Amino acid sequence: MKIAVYAHSMEIGGSQMNAIEIGAAVQRLGHEVVLVAEPGPLLDVARRLGLEHQPIPLHRRRPSFEVVATLVRLARRRGFGIFHGYEWVAALEGYLGPAAVCGATAVGTVMSSDVAPFLPRSLPLVVGTDALRRTCLARGYELVRLLEPPVDVDANSPDFDGSAFRASLGIGSAPLVVVVCRLVPELKREGLLAACRTFGELGREAVSARLVIVGDGPARAEVEAEAARANARAGKPVVQLTGELADPRPAYAAADVILGMGGSALRGMAFGKPLVVQGELGFWQVCDPDSLAQFLDGGWYGLGDGSDGAPRLRAQLLPLLLDAERRAALGSFARKLIVERFSLRQAARVQVSVYEEALERGRRPRVTELARIVFPLARYKVGRRFQRLRGAAAADDFNVIQKAGG
Repeated sequence: MKIAVYAHSMEIGGSQMNAIEIGAAVQRLGHEVVLVAEPGPLLDVARRLGLEHQPIPLHRRRPSFEVVATLVRLARRRGFGIFHGYEWVAALEGYLGPAAVCGATAVGTVMSSDVAPFLPRSLPLVVGTDALRRTCLARGYELVRLLEPPVDVDANSPDFDGSAFRASLGIGSAPLVVVVCRLVPELKREGLLAACRTFGELGREAVSARLVIVGDGPARAEVEAEAARANARAGKPVVQLTGELADPRPAYAAADVILGMGGSALRGMAFGKPLVVQGELGFWQVCDPDSLAQFLDGGWYGLGDGSDGAPRLRAQLLPLLLDAERRAALGSFARKLIVERFSLRQAARVQVSVYEEALERGRRPRVTELARIVFPLARYKVGRRFQRLRGAAAADDFNVIQKAGG
């Protein structure tokens, strides 16, 4: 098969890393894969994994007629027959371009919290949680497959040495807690601020521990300000920000405990680290045998009761900080889970089966279905523009609290 994998962004993040890693793993199974992507830090990862890169502009409308034309050229001139878009913009451009114009097969992956209502029901979908899979089927989507965010268990393993990372930050033997994520308002900011407050309190109580936040983004200034307040409250450095790391593996490897959600949470567990899952509305929960079922069903995320998350995080985290044996036991549990259920090799085989099923269906976009896309998409775009004119932050990718988990 000749497959164009279209990542919605090349900033460091879980969905786009999945696009690159699964695409490279599918290529190793003997298929031809090209990565359609804008410039960005993750291109170095794609090149290292041997993926050909088809460039598209960084600054563009979304959806973009220019990108649609690029996809159509790949179908016509080079014979690519499968166009796999990650998140709604990329999936829709594949559907409106090579699928509608050339009869190619479009596939969409949605790792966000919900599926955009204007994605056509005939578009084969891959989603990251079983709860969202059931929701999509109930809405009338014809083909929906579950593919949980995979992890390269060889590249991300307990054998990776994180001692240099710890030493570079001047952290001695104190327990190190790490979170690796984009510093953005959607999903992340609330938990990051709560984590800073938690470590300010722990430091004031003379609990020996350090929080390191790895990442960058529009919420960085706000997180840095909260970290400064936490350090002042503790009277010593208890929270540090490193900025974005193109390769965050040293941070994962150096950690004693991981805080996170989604793909970042799974990567942390691959290093044999205990995990406290971050959500919204004050949600924090240690991943252990008792809580595992809720994360396997609803994703590595959760919703709290709306109260301040700092006390909840403290209650979940403090026993881990004080008990090295429990950390070791949960770390072994985490690594075993990732190897047995979330390996990249298995994900590549599942992805190929999705392509094969989509090709067998051979469903070309219908004119009536194309028409049904236009109004809800236009309404969504107008709504976002109105939000920006009012000065409000417009959350994208349908990562909104009301819809999280389906």
